[in-house]
Amino acid sequence: MKTSDFAYNLPPRLIAQQPIEYRDKSRLLVIDRKKGKPEHRHFHEIGEFLHPGDCLVLNNSRVMPARLTGKKETGGTCEVLLLRDIRDGKWECICRPSRRLPPGSRVIFGGGKLSGIIGKHLAGGKREIVFNCGEGNKALLGQLGEIPLPPYITHPTGDPERYQTVYSKHIGSAAAPTAGLHFTPELLEKLTSKGIRLAEVTLHVGLGTFRPVKSEEIENHVMHSEWYEIPICTAQTINRVRKERGRVIAVGTTSVRTLEAAFQNGVLNPGPGETEIFITPGYNFNVIDAIITNFHLPESSLLMLVSAFCTRERILEAYREAIEEEYRFFSFGDAMLIL
Repeated sequence: MKTSDFAYNLPPRLIAQQPIEYRDKSRLLVIDRKKGKPEHRHFHEIGEFLHPGDCLVLNNSRVMPARLTGKKETGGTCEVLLLRDIRDGKWECICRPSRRLPPGSRVIFGGGKLSGIIGKHLAGGKREIVFNCGEGNKALLGQLGEIPLPPYITHPTGDPERYQTVYSKHIGSAAAPTAGLHFTPELLEKLTSKGIRLAEVTLHVGLGTFRPVKSEEIENHVMHSEWYEIPICTAQTINRVRKERGRVIAVGTTSVRTLEAAFQNGVLNPGPGETEIFITPGYNFNVIDAIITNFHLPESSLLMLVSAFCTRERILEAYREAIEEEYRFFSFGDAMLIL
């Protein structure tokens, strides 16, 4: 299958630049794989499609304030985008302009509060940086850094919390698990009072989530790696739900990847791990029964994942209908429920 099979034309005006005023008032396109025409609803109505005994799986990762602006010791400004905490003050990052930051370059942040030494080149245009205060840098990074937004958002919101889910806990993502942005505490309480279970996983989203698949044949694509952890209580809950024939509903493609990566020998296994799972049409899903997701970029691995769950033809047909109905696309956009 070719990458171009997942292309579609999106008018730029439909790329959501701001979140709507109320999270759960976003639109919801419902696709029932056993039925025909999609149904147009609003997100706060999602409980009408969920049943007691179902389990919503939420990715509780929180976006890092990972964008740092600094000054080179030799003069001139630069930007460092933190991707992953390696250990002992060493981070994987992206530097701009990279060509002007050879290994050994010292960068000053926050008027001298923090400094870092640029390290070696890594695969995919990434670099290493070592900060001068070791493990103590995390609090300072939180003070000096800014929340990074996707490159297609050119008019960002003034409230960085709108790019965090209301249940986010563990800092580590370079991008938000955006399917969860539509939930409010009140909506989650309403769902649990109906008998719908909530289970949490953590997958720290990397910037690879925004990168289009570049290879002509999708099987030649090298998937980025992301760290995840599944608590024991989550694994127990999901295994019980599956045994009782309830539905496991993944909130976002990150939850899908986490669950499918950790499934072995007929059960979901708890614990931490790294996953490079690349889900494309033809994949046999083991854990999930439904997906809540946003609308994804053309030719992206995320679009391929939802196409694997609901056929490429039907997803692209739904996207065409969403464009005709002027749904809002991407991170701050509207949502889909695929049953």
